[in-house]
Amino acid sequence: MPKRLSKVGLGVFILMGLIACNDSSSNEPIQFDSVISNGQLVDGLGGAARAADVYLNDGVIAAITAPGELDAAVTNIIDATGKIIAPGFIDVHSHGNPLETPDFENFLAQGVTTITLGQDGDSPNVADLGEWVGQVNKNGIGVNLAMFVGHGTLRELAGIGQDPAPGPDQIQRMLELLNDSLDYAFGLSTGLEYNPGLHAQESELLEMAKVVGSRDRVIMSHMRNEDDDQLENSIDELLSQGQYARVHISHLKSVYGKGSARAEEILEVIERARQSGIQLSADVYPYNASYAGLALLFPVWSKTDEEFVVARRDRREELEQYLVNRITKRNGPEATLLATDPYTGKTLADLELELGLPFEEILIDIIGPQGGSGAYFIMDDELQSRLLMDENITVSSDGSATGFHPRGHGTFAKIIEEYVVNRAALPLEEAVRKMTSYAAALLGVTDRGSVEVGKAADLLIFDPALVRARASYSDPLQLAEGFAVVIVNGEVAFQNGVGLAVASGEVLSPGE
Repeated sequence: MPKRLSKVGLGVFILMGLIACNDSSSNEPIQFDSVISNGQLVDGLGGAARAADVYLNDGVIAAITAPGELDAAVTNIIDATGKIIAPGFIDVHSHGNPLETPDFENFLAQGVTTITLGQDGDSPNVADLGEWVGQVNKNGIGVNLAMFVGHGTLRELAGIGQDPAPGPDQIQRMLELLNDSLDYAFGLSTGLEYNPGLHAQESELLEMAKVVGSRDRVIMSHMRNEDDDQLENSIDELLSQGQYARVHISHLKSVYGKGSARAEEILEVIERARQSGIQLSADVYPYNASYAGLALLFPVWSKTDEEFVVARRDRREELEQYLVNRITKRNGPEATLLATDPYTGKTLADLELELGLPFEEILIDIIGPQGGSGAYFIMDDELQSRLLMDENITVSSDGSATGFHPRGHGTFAKIIEEYVVNRAALPLEEAVRKMTSYAAALLGVTDRGSVEVGKAADLLIFDPALVRARASYSDPLQLAEGFAVVIVNGEVAFQNGVGLAVASGEVLSPGE
């Protein structure tokens, strides 16, 4: 049985024991490690906020009562008067390396207590994921971690690489690696817009989906093409895998799509799939720029260094025209903000003026497909906001502790600040549900995501009016503010703007 599930059972046992001991014949106060007192509880299940005290023992929620109702002896009292008590947020699409940045203060500061790594087809390049997980737990981690195994990584480990037609033995090896990894991973991630995943054919993806489904895991997909005129085709490809497994659209967006009417069309596609019995979900982040390597701009035949050398020599005119067409369609050179030195903070339009060259020549002769990363302002606020507010869409940052995009430090704070407080577009209870219990359910995480007796004590205390997403495109590494207390597995991990480096997170174990 997974480690955290055993603690859920322990929490229920504790509560039953407490009730038994607190009968009319006993005058002894009940013992607890901590109480969060006098707060407004938003439990993550969508119900209305209510006044409550929340008691903790051994990293688990042990009791929930009306304020002052329980006669208790408590070691640590956390006063939540005038504040919200909520479950810690769950980021269903994150990036980072816990062996390099184990504290993950960028996530804690915005109320995130569980992240997911191994996304976009890229996970630790190890045949034994369990050994890597053990190393992370040994070193310590500041947040909880739900791992995914990357399809692209499995291709590399199986010796397939960028081969579009792997042999039966290679496919079988990849399926065996996948099945072994699912002992530790909550599912499979695909990155079909990136090497080597973009070379995968439908038959390969379907075979992998069968394995994922047999283990009751989920496929999280950076789909093959997010351009507006290709979006339905990309969703259809994922839905074919949905015959065999739960499927999830990572960072759902419509590149250069416009308006709420287009959003409704996309949501209708998703709803029809759900009505047909396919278990489909999606996530959105609240920013209008994406972030990826510059290879995303180049054609399939010119993404790697080797391919690029040949394309520049033999197909230069075709390559130039491709880049002109693609970048013009993606809102022009002004909409590509470079995030790698020596051009960090400059757009392609800025470089045109600075270097006196057209952007396509800059990309070919100076930067190249492997020359760095960028933020791409290719999304429409009206469209993306409508997607985000749908009840079947959760929230992700698609960010990291070091990435040059504000989403890694601001996403979840921005949901509260902008969508709950400033726009009043989402009730607080619904925003919290989307980012907690709904996220937990689609991942298959059963021991956290709501404030209930027996659940892991991942908790937030905050005043929504004080929450700020301070990160910006010019200064993307600014921590969010306003989450007064962030508790991970019963321990205060972040308080009043300061990370406490208690490393109280853990790598979560998927259930069967």
